[in-house]
Amino acid sequence: MSAVLRVGLAGNGPWARIASGPGLRAARHVRPVGLWGRDPGRAAEAAGELQLPAYPDFDALLDDVDAVAFSVAPTAQPGLAVRAARAGKHLLLDKPVALEVHAAEAVLEAATAADVAALVFFTDRFMPSGRAWFEEVAATSGWSGGLGHWIGALDGSPFAGSAWRRRNGAFWDLGPHMLSTFTATLGPVHELTAIAGPGDVVHFVARHHDGVTSCATLTQFAPTAVESVEFMVWGAAGISRKPPRDDRPDLAFAAAADELAALAERDGAARRDHPSGLGFGVHVVSLLAAAEAAMQRAEEPEGPLGIA
Repeated sequence: MSAVLRVGLAGNGPWARIASGPGLRAARHVRPVGLWGRDPGRAAEAAGELQLPAYPDFDALLDDVDAVAFSVAPTAQPGLAVRAARAGKHLLLDKPVALEVHAAEAVLEAATAADVAALVFFTDRFMPSGRAWFEEVAATSGWSGGLGHWIGALDGSPFAGSAWRRRNGAFWDLGPHMLSTFTATLGPVHELTAIAGPGDVVHFVARHHDGVTSCATLTQFAPTAVESVEFMVWGAAGISRKPPRDDRPDLAFAAAADELAALAERDGAARRDHPSGLGFGVHVVSLLAAAEAAMQRAEEPEGPLGIA
């Protein structure tokens, strides 16, 4: 690669400190320039922890960088990403891109119009163990379906104070990860059905090509003692289980940052040619939004004539 990409970090929460900030420092082809966060006090604290300058406002950060890595809530990310794209900055986005389809599409439109590279950080797509398994599964034929669960414990995690995770639950936090895994193993998801359980429990059924389906149960408000994550594919070749995640999300983020730098050196549509590109991120939002709307309609009480 001919140039080092200057990257600014937007965000001052736990993920910025655990993954994206250290990941930018570990990347080989990017140089972290500084950090901006909506809370000046927390931003200064995070910047000090990451040994980066703290920027007073987002536009000041944009003036000094070639790209922006986002570690903010999905309610804030779309507006900031549109501003960055219009300023000609490449984008390393967190999942989900947004919580509404129109907001996600606005980011895609801005990135396309500005001809900037854009990746979405679906963690397992960049984890060495995850990548190796996805490649192994893709090289094997005869899979008939996938089955998994993600039983999380938000209250025992560094993200316990995350307002958007508490409000939107596993559906929007863990759901994008599971859809990414569905896609990486069994191909594009054409349709997603969701059924609600108690609390934030949700059951996904995804339809792929040729009638192949994958299923998963998700929650992030389980007791810490029962935390568990598992996914497997099954078929004529037998059963293949996804290996546990590596415990270094910062190194996965470093890989994503380096791949963004590589995309930035391409031209035109080639800048968007990546399995974790923004187009895929928008598709995930569209699938989730449609499934959520259908799930909510199914839960509406019926009227006196059986009409909802």
